[in-house]
Order: sequence, then structure tokens, then C-alpha cells
Amino acid sequence: MNVRERGTFAEKTSQGRMMKSSEDVVVGKKSRAKCLLHNWVEERATASLDKEENIHKRGHKGILTLDFLSKFQGVSAVKAAFTPPRGPGVREKGIREELLKKQLYETIGEKVLEEFNFIPSSTEYVSSAKRDYDVEGFESTIPPPSQEHDYRNEEAITFWSDNHDKITGVSAVRTRDTPFKKNCTFSTPISEQLFEDMPRTLEPDPRTCTRYS
Repeated sequence: MNVRERGTFAEKTSQGRMMKSSEDVVVGKKSRAKCLLHNWVEERATASLDKEENIHKRGHKGILTLDFLSKFQGVSAVKAAFTPPRGPGVREKGIREELLKKQLYETIGEKVLEEFNFIPSSTEYVSSAKRDYDVEGFESTIPPPSQEHDYRNEEAITFWSDNHDKITGVSAVRTRDTPFKKNCTFSTPISEQLFEDMPRTLEPDPRTCTRYS
């Protein structure tokens, strides 16, 4: 017998011993299923307790509950633990507030629907001259002057001629008998105004030789 045949014979012999030792465990009149040698020791120790053949498939009875006629509840652990929030069961707001909110919702809803379903009016193609000036029944008349004016000698009265002193740094008024004019002192380079008078200063009156106060 060579080495290979000896190994095969030893394996068959050991398997036969394990099968024989496992088949020796009998519960009632029937033998248990085939198992390993180490599990056979445990089966023999619990043979008096496990008398059913399919105990490994169906499991032991009476571990979870002793009421075998009770039915399963159709609620999982997640549904039982995480239930939806519930109200207090009593009125939290008054009837007047609920009616007011309902009215506001309806009013705002109607306005929103009007904005979405807005029907634009037909466009009227009219020029600004015809709309503002060419009005039917309107006659343009020049009002008579309240007094006689000489445009060659009188100074024109404008908004800035009356309010030039309220804005600082815009224009320099040197005399009060000259018309209001623009001034570029604020934008003139310093090198070009070294030999000029200081801005915002009044010139002397040649008639009295005194400065305007």
C-alpha cells in the first residue's frame, strides 16, 4: 500500500467513526442528522431537551412568548418608535382668527390669479405731442406781462441767481452787481493760479473803495 492509498484509507476510517458516533445519538426512536464530532458531544448533552427532529429549522418554543395563540402586530419597530406628531387635541386658535386668515388667503389668491391671468389692454399709438399738446379745445395764449422789462439792461433771474450762495465750492461770486457766471477755479491747476486772487473773496467796490461785506 503506497502513501496515497494509506491517506485515503485513513480518511475513510475517520469519517466512518464520526458517522457512527453521530448516529448513536437517538432521541426517542429516530436517529439525529449527521454532524461533526464536536457537535455530536453537544447534541448528546441536550438530547433530553431537544426531542423534536426539526428543532434547528423551527426553533425553540416559549423563548419570546408563552402565548402561542397570539397574533403578530402589523407595526414595525421603526413605526412604533417614530410616530408622526400629533396635535394637542384642543383648539389653539380662535374662530375669529381662523376666519380672518381664510379671508386673507382668498383675497391674496384672487389677486395672484388676476396677475397671472392679466389681459393687457389694446395699445393706443399716440405720440407725446398729440397726447400732451394737441388737445382738442385747448388754445395756447401768452399771459400779459406784469411790468415792462428791458432784456438788454436787466439781469436774467434764474434759480441759481437766487440760490448761488447756498452751494459752497461750486462757483465764486466776486461782486454782487455782476451777473451770475460759471467759474472754473476748482479745476484750474495750481501752477496757473499762483498770481491770481484767492477764490471766494469779494472784490473792492470802486465807488467806495471798500470790500463787500
